Amino acid sequence: MKKEQVKHWADSIAERVIRQRGDKSKYVCASGISPSGTIHIGNFREIITTDLVVRALKDKGKDVRFIYSWDDFDRLRKVPAGVPKEFKDYIGMPYSDIPDPFGKEKSYAEHFEKELEEGISGLGFDVEFIRQSVKYKNREYKEGIKKALTERKKIMDILNKYRKEPLSENWYPLHVYCEKCRRDDTQVVFYDGNYKVEYMCKCGNKAEVDFSKKGIVKLPWRVDWPMRWAHEKVDFEPGGKDHSMPGSSRTTGVEIVNAVYHEKEPIYQMYDFIGVKGIGGKMSGSTGNAFSPKDVLEIYEPELVRWLFAGTRPNAEFSISFDLDVIKNYEDFDKCERIFFGQHEAGEKEKAKQSRIYELSYPGKTPGAMPYQPSFRHLTGVIQIYENDIKEAAKHYKAELANKEDEKRFNVRAQCAINWLREYAPADMKFRIQKTVPKNIKLGAKEKEALKLLAKSLKEKELDEKSLFNEFYEICKQTGIENKQFFKAAYLVLIEKERGPKLAPFILTIGKERVVKLFDSL
Repeated sequence: MKKEQVKHWADSIAERVIRQRGDKSKYVCASGISPSGTIHIGNFREIITTDLVVRALKDKGKDVRFIYSWDDFDRLRKVPAGVPKEFKDYIGMPYSDIPDPFGKEKSYAEHFEKELEEGISGLGFDVEFIRQSVKYKNREYKEGIKKALTERKKIMDILNKYRKEPLSENWYPLHVYCEKCRRDDTQVVFYDGNYKVEYMCKCGNKAEVDFSKKGIVKLPWRVDWPMRWAHEKVDFEPGGKDHSMPGSSRTTGVEIVNAVYHEKEPIYQMYDFIGVKGIGGKMSGSTGNAFSPKDVLEIYEPELVRWLFAGTRPNAEFSISFDLDVIKNYEDFDKCERIFFGQHEAGEKEKAKQSRIYELSYPGKTPGAMPYQPSFRHLTGVIQIYENDIKEAAKHYKAELANKEDEKRFNVRAQCAINWLREYAPADMKFRIQKTVPKNIKLGAKEKEALKLLAKSLKEKELDEKSLFNEFYEICKQTGIENKQFFKAAYLVLIEKERGPKLAPFILTIGKERVVKLFDSL
C-alpha cells in the first residue's frame, strides 16, 4: 500500500489548498495572535497546525511562505496575571508602545513575542514573524484602510447582520491612537474620502491625521483580519473554536474580504481547545493557568511535542498530560518511531499512518537510521540513582550510545526526566539512594540476616537480573522470612521507602558496591 492511500489530515488540507486556490508559484499560510501575555500551548495549536500544512505542501513540491503575525498594535484591554497591577495605567495603548513589565525587552509586546519565538526555536518552524505595529506605523496598509473607510456602509451592513444592536450611523471602521494621551479612546468624526480623518479623544484632544503620512491608526479586528488576508494573499489560515461560530470574526471576515476587498477568503481549518491534565477548564494567559510551549518542552522532547499535535486531528479536543501519562506518551512515540523504521510489526495501513505522523513530527529531516530510545520509565529510575547527574547516568548506557545523535537524544530525554521528577511525578516514583542506613528504620533479626546474606551473594557470585531475582527467594527460604517482608526491608535500607523499582535490576543499576556497603553495615 502506498503512503498516499492513507492520508494524514495535513495532506488532505494541503490538497484542498492546491485544488481550491489553483496551482500557484507560491502559497501563503498564516497564523497569529496578540502578545497580550504568555502564549500558551492552546494558542500554540494554531502555529503548529499551520506548520503541519506548510510541511505537507512542501512535501508536494510547493513553495510556501509561512507568516505569523504579532498583533502588537492592538490595545491593552486588561492586565493579565503575572503583570504588575499598575500597568492598568496603560490600558488603551498599543502593546508595542508599552514598556516591558519585567524590564528585559524594549516593550510589553516584545517580551511575550520573544518568549514564544525563543521557546519554539527547536521545533523546526520555517516561519516569518510579522509585527503589525511596524506594518501600521510604516503606513503599509494605507490603501486597505482607505478601502475600508470608503466602503464603511457595506461593512456596517455585514456587521449589523450579526449584532443585537446596529452600529451607529456615525461609526467608522477605524481606531486612532491619540497623539496626546496615546490611547485609542477616540472617535472618528469626519473622513475626507481620501487619507485624512478628524478624531476626538476622551482626554479632550481633537485633531486631524493624514494616515498616509502618520501611522497612528488601526482597523478594528473584524475588518483588520480580512484586510490582511487580501494584503498578504493568504491561502490558508486556521482559527480557534471561538472564531468558528456563526457570526464570529471568521464569518464576517469572509463576507468583508469578498465584498470589500474582492478577494477569496483563505482555506480554513477550525482547531479545538487544548487542556492540561490536572488544571481543569480552558487555559488562559490572563488568569495565570497557562502552560507555554517552553513549559511543555521541559517535559517532552521537541519531536514528541510535534507528535502530540501531528497525531491528533485539529478539530479534536485533547489534553497534554504532565502526570503519569507522560510515561505512556513516551512509550507511544517510541512505538511510532519503531514502526517507521520497521522495528515494530504493524499492518500496511497502520504502518503508513504512523510513518506519516512520524515524518511530520520530526523538527527537521527524519533520521537515516533508528535513533536510540532510552525508556523514559527506566530513565526516571537511573537518573535518580545517579543523583540527577546526566554525565554519570550516561555511563550506565555507554554500550548503547553508538554516536553523537544517540548521546543527544539521551541528554535531552534525561533532562526531561529530571524536570518531570522535580515538578510533576507522583511521590511514590521519587527516591534517593541512602548513603548510610536510615536511623529511623527498625529491622528484625531475620530481615538483617537476609540482607547480609544478599550482600554476601553480591560479593561472591556473578549475578544477572534473572539469577539475582532467584537469589532473593533462596535467601527468603533460608532465613524463613516472608518474601514481602524481605522486599520491604531492602527498599527501606536502600531508599527509605517500603516500595520501589523492580529490585533485581534496581540493585544492578545502583551498583553492587553501594548496595553491599549498606547491607553490611546493618
